[in-house]
Amino acid sequence: MEENQKKEQQFLISYISELANCSKKTGPVLARFSLESGSLELRFGQSNNLIDDNVFNVKNSQLFKLGPAESLCISEASEANKEKSYSRGISIQFRNEEESRAFHCAFEQWKKEVVVQESPLINGVVSTSKSKFDDKIEASSAKMYFHYYGQLLHQQNMLQDFVRTGTYYSAVIENRVDFIGRIVVDVGAGSGILSLFAAQAGAKHVYAIEASEMADYARRLIAGNPILSEKITVIKGKVEDVELPEKADILISEPMGTLLVNERMLESYVIARDRFLVQNGKMFPGVGRIHMAPFSDEYLYMEIANKATFWQQQNYFGVDLTPLHGSAYQGYFSQPVVDAFDSRLLVAPAVSHVINFTSVKEEDLYEIDVPLRFFSAVSTRIHGLACWFDVLFNGSTVQRWLTTAPSAPTTHWYQLRCVLPQPLYVMPGQEITGRLHLVAHKAQSYTIYLTLSALVGDMLQTSYVKLDLKEPYYRMSQPQAYSAAQDQQPNQLLQSQDTQFPSRDEDGSILMEPLSPNPELHSL
Repeated sequence: MEENQKKEQQFLISYISELANCSKKTGPVLARFSLESGSLELRFGQSNNLIDDNVFNVKNSQLFKLGPAESLCISEASEANKEKSYSRGISIQFRNEEESRAFHCAFEQWKKEVVVQESPLINGVVSTSKSKFDDKIEASSAKMYFHYYGQLLHQQNMLQDFVRTGTYYSAVIENRVDFIGRIVVDVGAGSGILSLFAAQAGAKHVYAIEASEMADYARRLIAGNPILSEKITVIKGKVEDVELPEKADILISEPMGTLLVNERMLESYVIARDRFLVQNGKMFPGVGRIHMAPFSDEYLYMEIANKATFWQQQNYFGVDLTPLHGSAYQGYFSQPVVDAFDSRLLVAPAVSHVINFTSVKEEDLYEIDVPLRFFSAVSTRIHGLACWFDVLFNGSTVQRWLTTAPSAPTTHWYQLRCVLPQPLYVMPGQEITGRLHLVAHKAQSYTIYLTLSALVGDMLQTSYVKLDLKEPYYRMSQPQAYSAAQDQQPNQLLQSQDTQFPSRDEDGSILMEPLSPNPELHSL
């Protein structure tokens, strides 16, 4: 089998026989799928002499198995002239059963692809407008993004996050009632693993949409699982651009980035909802929450601050570096820290910002504003704001949370901390107020503006930092040993709200946690 850049695919078979006149072409015979002028054709011939007498329009043809290595291809009469045209058929003899299976798989994939490409919009016009994605994302960022996710090693990193993958698997399989006989769209399918889960759960058909080169790997992986592959169509393209032949009953996706919103894939998830999902259809996941709490971590603060000491040298090979010290100091603090930390570093209960994927508008994700209000449990120095997220799979049978909390098993997302260049001093019971403001930018991420304030007597302390979520400091070492000197027992207070979780299954996923009304809960 060969595939080239002219959008064609070739197979070598033993021979073919015309049903009408019982003529037989001795082998080997070349069968070629090709897409020319918008029409998908299957041609049979010897060598490169593919004559017009053996041309089938794949859209109007069907393929049937007659035996392990024998099949029947029937071309229906033309709809435009049924009275004067006739159905045609040929018998195809393959060299072995494996090649027969590969040919049937290719036939189905090509047939699905042409149906998708020819599908009209609601108003009956094929979309030719400029991509909405291209309008809001700079080309260089998109190129790097799709290159990154087009590599198997990065897909492996996510697949080997067993908390992530296991929770998705449990959420799908335990909620078969939501998938059996349903049309599913996998948004940003990657390797196709979620599409395969949906097919295992009994989906009628799954459309796996993937814009990167990973789409080609997904096709191979899915084709290698023939029992499931018949239910899955891989579509290479962006959800903002592709057209589907039917609406989806359920969307499944893994659109979460660092701090939930990094990479701005949530917007594509919402666009897919508006374009493809039936009214009252389900989304897996359907709700996301960002959790935030002040923390105290002297080790981390000193680590970041000391990075800039290099620029305090007044005689570096005869050069005074100190004019750049201030800028370097600010630069290091402009990087959010991605790592796993001990939950005992938190000094107040977390507040939460809820994003309901089933109702949020795309434009609401361009700018996210979260008012902050905490009460310190201890007397300490506050070094910044710690953040993590969770998402809910609101299944009809079982409701599951996938969490990245510091008290839960570590995921490939870890947690995120915004470190203040100037710490705040607080006393037990001290009120801490502030604001977390996220503004989306064209590099597929967000600028973070964090302000925290605390009133001590008559003096108001305020610390501010601007960070770029696109450029984090990946601090992937194990959590620092918790120093007894800084253990002031805030953790008893932190057993409320989102740092306490219900029973956890063996795969690390979390069973349903009620979304009860909470004065510290903000939502979109």
